[in-house]
Amino acid sequence: MSSPPAPIVAVNSQPAHRLTVRAVLLGDRVDTTGLERSGMISTGPFAYRTGEAGFVVLFRYGVAVLGGLSPLEEDDELKMLASRIAGPLPRLDDEVVVIELAPDKDDQVPPGGPIQVKDFSPERILVVADALAKSVALAHNERQVSGVFDVIEPLARDLAREGQLPANRKRIVKLIGEALLVDHRMSGRVAVDDKPDVLWDRPDLERLYARLEDEYELRERAGALGRKLSVAQETASALTGLIDSQRSVRLEATIVLLIVFEIMITFGQLAFGWGA
Repeated sequence: MSSPPAPIVAVNSQPAHRLTVRAVLLGDRVDTTGLERSGMISTGPFAYRTGEAGFVVLFRYGVAVLGGLSPLEEDDELKMLASRIAGPLPRLDDEVVVIELAPDKDDQVPPGGPIQVKDFSPERILVVADALAKSVALAHNERQVSGVFDVIEPLARDLAREGQLPANRKRIVKLIGEALLVDHRMSGRVAVDDKPDVLWDRPDLERLYARLEDEYELRERAGALGRKLSVAQETASALTGLIDSQRSVRLEATIVLLIVFEIMITFGQLAFGWGA
């Protein structure tokens, strides 16, 4: 955690027994400049009330978490945010979870079941939103890395079986770029290892976040993703290196042949008077 966050404004709404919360990855970034309103809940992350009992939490890495909204209200919010999204995605990734009010119990995250919380306080909502946003961002990056592996694996298999190198070097360089982009997004934007800022003021919610972290396997997935990225980058770099080496050998052979051909012509001129 880098610095204490701005104070949180209490949510003034009538809590229902259950809340459906949906996290949607909209693009690379979301711009919250000038979005301030009377229903503000928090500025880090940017969160506000909307509708009768709903809320929206926006994360800088392009994820919007919407809760307590009808499908129509969700669509309206997403349309309103569309102009603020940098690098919008053609396909929206999302995850949905149900939060259940259980005032007589400790905060629990049962496997496969609804998240049980003592109350629908804004601090608890922000903790749940943080974990859910990281999970949907991880899912998108995992799919991207799987796509890179789908391309690299046949190339590596052909090299192992037949010693055949791919001809399209540009395609492999693009794969390296995609892997680097995912790596940058994970380390510089999503920052799975960072805890939500709200825990500065509410250290008692550390246990809830730890349980959410375990349920969504955030650290494990981030670690596995990092290892896959390293393998993808190393494999693609090795393939481009082999291609470059092969091209260098061909170029050297071509130069040698040209030199030999020139020597033969010179020898012919001297011995047989060619071109005299």
